[in-house]
Order: sequence, then structure tokens, then C-alpha cells
Amino acid sequence: MAALCPGEDECSLAIYLTGFQQAMVGLGTLVMMPLLGNLSDKYGRKTIMTLPMILTIIPIGILSYSRTKAFFYTYYVFKILISMLCDGSVPCLALAYVADNVTEGRRATAFGILSGIGSAAFVCGTLSARFLTAAQTCQVSALMAVIAAVYMLVFLRDSIIDENNLSTPILSAEKPAAIKIEAKPKSNVQLFQALRSLQDLASFLTSSLTLSQAAIVAFFSNLADAGLHGSMLYYLKAQFHFDKNQFADLMVIAGVTGTVSQLVLMPMLAPILGEAKLLSIGLFFGCIHMFLYSIAWSSWVPYASAMFSILYVFAQPCIRSIVSKQAGPHEQ
Repeated sequence: MAALCPGEDECSLAIYLTGFQQAMVGLGTLVMMPLLGNLSDKYGRKTIMTLPMILTIIPIGILSYSRTKAFFYTYYVFKILISMLCDGSVPCLALAYVADNVTEGRRATAFGILSGIGSAAFVCGTLSARFLTAAQTCQVSALMAVIAAVYMLVFLRDSIIDENNLSTPILSAEKPAAIKIEAKPKSNVQLFQALRSLQDLASFLTSSLTLSQAAIVAFFSNLADAGLHGSMLYYLKAQFHFDKNQFADLMVIAGVTGTVSQLVLMPMLAPILGEAKLLSIGLFFGCIHMFLYSIAWSSWVPYASAMFSILYVFAQPCIRSIVSKQAGPHEQ
């Protein structure tokens, strides 16, 4: 908003550009994520994760250099193109890496802990943004992205499921125990053997009623989240004149409660209630969270609504655990 509508509380252009970006990134993700995921089943998580980890540094680096209108549009174009290829791939590949090394009975807990660590990092980043200028925030963000990529390249040990049978069908007859085998692709022909058509992916989704239902839940849940997050900050700025610091406060509240929930509550509740009940709880309180934002009558209401993250954060780890248990090690 500082680049497009300086000094104004409302900026319709910023909302339109955000919506267009989300639409384009969503279409790109729909095509690229199954491809990257399947390639990682063949060639290892680290090998496929390297590209998005490096590419995502570029748009952040642009903003760390300058935030004028010209640089914003340069960032905007790079952000869309790179996000179409990479958006969501790092968290999903990290989850697949965990699934390679954790038994089915412990995956809900493991996925919750991984999400909790991500929430903790989100809190640290948001706290930094609370006390840094916009320029310093972008510079620190770019530096952290570089450190993350270097750390992954140096320390992460790659794992790969399928070494000898690179033409394994996407629908496995069995679900053998996950194993770790290090390997390297042998030829370019094998790369094309890893590519799957949309028909293959559709067959995979319809191979199990549970998978189909989880896909429907994930679609509508993320549709709601995208609509909320794409407009919430603009709405709060226009309605209650929120600034960067108040946005950071809201994010810290949501991040801290989400971190505590996923690191403490979910490991305790998952073995007792199971993923399905926790998923229902998460979706229910997610609805309440969004409803309170939509009818906020005072500036304190968004803060109260943010507290519901202690329960609605259950949804995503539970969906991931349910799907992971329906897929074999070649399909994670």
C-alpha cells in the first residue's frame, strides 16, 4: 500500500493485485505441486526442494533492495512466476520427508509438531517485523531465506523411496514400510517416467473415499483461508485504521497460541481423539474465527478472534495425517 497508495487507508488496487496473484499462484500450484511431489518420491526430497528454496530468495531480495513502485511491480511479477512453481512445495516436501521416517501411528503428532515449529518461526519473524522498519524487515527476511537454503544444502540428508523401480505406478498395491535409500537419477528418460498426467492424479484421488473427502475438505478450507487472508489486513486498516504494529500483534497472538496448541495440545489429544475428531474441532473453530472477523464491531474483536487459533490450527495437520495414511511410501 505504501508503494501503490501512499498515505491512504484504503487501496482497491492492492486488493485486486492480491486477488490476481492468489488466483494465478493457485492455478500454478495445482499443476506443479503433484509434479514436484511425485518427482521427490523418485529422486529424493532434498533434490527437488533445492529449486524452490533458492528461487524464493529472488522476490524477497528485490524488496530488500528497494520498495518503490517500479521495484514493487518487479517483485510482483517475479513473486507470481516463482510462486506458481514453488508455492507450498517446501512445507509439503518437508511433510513427505517426515512421513518417510515416521510410522503411521505417530504421523498426526509429528505433523503437528512440524507445524508448531513453523508457527514458532512465524512468531519470531513477526516479532522482528514488529520492531524493525519495512526496509530492515525485507533485508532480514532475505538473509534468513539464504541461511535456510544453505543449511538445507549442507546438513539435510536426502532420502529416496524408489531406487530401482522408477516406473512404479502412482497407485501402489501395497503400503510397504517407509525406508530410506539414497540414490541418484540415472538418465533423463527416468525423469519423464516420473511425470504423471492429470488422469493419473484423478485416479489417485478417487481410489479411496477417504482421499476424495479429504480433498474436498482441503479445497473448501483453503478457499476460505485464502479469501480471509487476502482481504483481512486491508479490511482492518480501512475499518479500524490498523497499522503494521497492530497487524504484527495479531499475528503474534495467533502464532503463539498456534505454536502452543500444536506442540503441546495436539500430541496429547491426537492419540486419544483421533485425526477425524480433531479435524472437526479445527474446522468448527475456524468458522467461528472467520465469522467474528466478518462482524467485528470494535478494534478488540480481531484480537479475541485471533485467540481461536489455539483450536483451528488442528485442521491442516489432521488432513495431512489422514491423507498420508491412505498413501503408500511411493505416493507421499
